[in-house]
Amino acid sequence: MSKIRLYTIGFTKKSAEDFFEALKKMKIKTLIDIRLNNQSQLAGFSKGKDLPYFLKEICSCAYIHLPEWAPTKEILDSYKKKQSTWETYEKQFRFLLSQRDIISEASQMDLGNACLLCSEPTADKCHRRLVAEHLADNIDGLSIWHI
Repeated sequence: MSKIRLYTIGFTKKSAEDFFEALKKMKIKTLIDIRLNNQSQLAGFSKGKDLPYFLKEICSCAYIHLPEWAPTKEILDSYKKKQSTWETYEKQFRFLLSQRDIISEASQMDLGNACLLCSEPTADKCHRRLVAEHLADNIDGLSIWHI
C-alpha cells in the first residue's frame, strides 16, 4: 500500500507567514481543524471564520473542522488546571478516541497530504499527536509528519 503522509501543525508561536508558508511547502491539500473551540480570541489568523478563506486564497487548501476529534472540555480543563497529569490526560483522550470511533470517519476521508491543526506550538504534549498516532495505528501506510 502506498504511504499516506498525515501532517500536524500548531499555530501558537508562529506568524501567519510562517504558518501558511509551512502548509504551502508541504503541499497540504486539506487542513483538519481538531480544536474544540476554533473561535478563541487568541486564535488570530486561525479563527474558524477566517481560516477557511486564508487557506483557500493562500494555499489552495480545503478546511474541515472536526471538534469530535478534540478532547472533551472536562478532560482538557482538568489537565490545564493541573488537576490531572499528562499521563492521565493521554489515557483519557486515547480511550475517548476509541469510543468515538474516529477511524470510521477517517476512512471516508482522503488523508493524503492532510494536516491536523491545533494550537500547541509543538506536538509532544498535544492532542493532535495522539489523534495522529491513533490514526497511524489503525490505517495501513499512514505516516506522521509534525510541522
